[in-house]
Amino acid sequence: MPNTQIESYLRDNQQRFIDLLCEHVRFPSISAQAEHRKDVEACAGWLVTHCKKIGLQARLCPTPGHPVVLARTFTTPAPRKPHYIVYGHYDVQPVDPLDLWSSPPFEPVVQKGRLFGRGTSDNKGQHLAHLNAVEAYLKTGTELPCDLTFVIEGEEEIGSNHLADFLQKNRQSLKCQGVVISDTGMPSLKHPALTYALRGIAALGIQVTGPDRDLHSGIYGGSVENPAMALCQLLAQLRDADGRIAIPGFYDDVVPLSDYEREQLARLPYSEAGYKKHLGVKALFGEAGFTAGEQRSARPTLEINGLTSGYQGEGSKTIIPSWAKAKLTCRLVPNQKPEKVLQAVAAHLKKICPPTVRLEIKAGHGGAPFLFSPDGPKAKAALRALESAFKHPAVLLREGGSIPIVNEFQRILKTDVLLLGLALPDDNAHSPNEKFDLACYTQGMRLSTQLWPELAAVS
Repeated sequence: MPNTQIESYLRDNQQRFIDLLCEHVRFPSISAQAEHRKDVEACAGWLVTHCKKIGLQARLCPTPGHPVVLARTFTTPAPRKPHYIVYGHYDVQPVDPLDLWSSPPFEPVVQKGRLFGRGTSDNKGQHLAHLNAVEAYLKTGTELPCDLTFVIEGEEEIGSNHLADFLQKNRQSLKCQGVVISDTGMPSLKHPALTYALRGIAALGIQVTGPDRDLHSGIYGGSVENPAMALCQLLAQLRDADGRIAIPGFYDDVVPLSDYEREQLARLPYSEAGYKKHLGVKALFGEAGFTAGEQRSARPTLEINGLTSGYQGEGSKTIIPSWAKAKLTCRLVPNQKPEKVLQAVAAHLKKICPPTVRLEIKAGHGGAPFLFSPDGPKAKAALRALESAFKHPAVLLREGGSIPIVNEFQRILKTDVLLLGLALPDDNAHSPNEKFDLACYTQGMRLSTQLWPELAAVS
């Protein structure tokens, strides 16, 4: 049951919490751009100061890149209390193209119950909701049923390059019953969600080379293979007309969706017309035999991310290009392994490549899929907290994107990860006019206050 003292504290401090988020957002903490390094560090310092102000034990932990903010509700772990980690990130995406913003990205503006600004949703508003909830416990003298450690990093938007080392070095003090991450989303305020699965990723680059220089297409055309044409023909053979990947062995390790999972996915709000309008497409396309929701979250894919060849400038230049390149990524589902999938893709490309060109394949980054039991006790505890906070039945989600740090927490700390996202589909994360609904912010605080008793009861 919700604690009335905590509920009153959250209600009485609602405007202050909004002002606090605005203050957090004003830091242009863009980790990808060197000119903002001092802004990133200043934002981390602000977080440490704020955490100490609300009663947490907090410090900056340097890394070879941007620092990690570590804040705890305890000095010495309580012997009988479960310990949970709350993860977030204070770095944000670049703001380009700036001219598409309706208001300056680092001057937060409230309009119709939504706060606009870079980082509002991804991820400053989401982790601040958890900090505000803990503040409500501490300032009302209410005992927290769990020991909590906040791990808020500054490199998520550039790959979390130093987080794994940080977790490894601190794995003893970070030993816990689970990690709570609010850096995903939910379909709507009426559909609060626990994300129990994420797709993994396997990336590669390929180059097809023909002549040792660009050739005059009139003099040589017809007598030599065109690498751009050869590449297009290669890529066209990777998928059939029904949307199925035509690579031998590609689906060997895919775990089929259970009837229960398909039932849960079918509960999500969906309108084909609305989906097409949202995407700006005339028609949808995907693997036959699956719904759009299943295609985008629970089935593996192979996508062309970029194609480059020949003359790209103004006007015409009649050449046969010397080379053509493509960037590809595969989204993976449980139990697919990035290394095995990359080997299968490379072997197939080599097999179908014509002898008239040379093929080079370069493996890129990879990340394993994530899966958490949706019917375990911690998942059910999280679903109860979601329903209590949002006053609507909670749903289970499989997300199509990849969050490599989820697997790092799971692998290094040997613990469960609960993904309880507060973002909405129209929050424009990574795009101009990013926003965060203040209702998500408020309800996210309520979720956090009710989550810890629920988890303590099953830990």
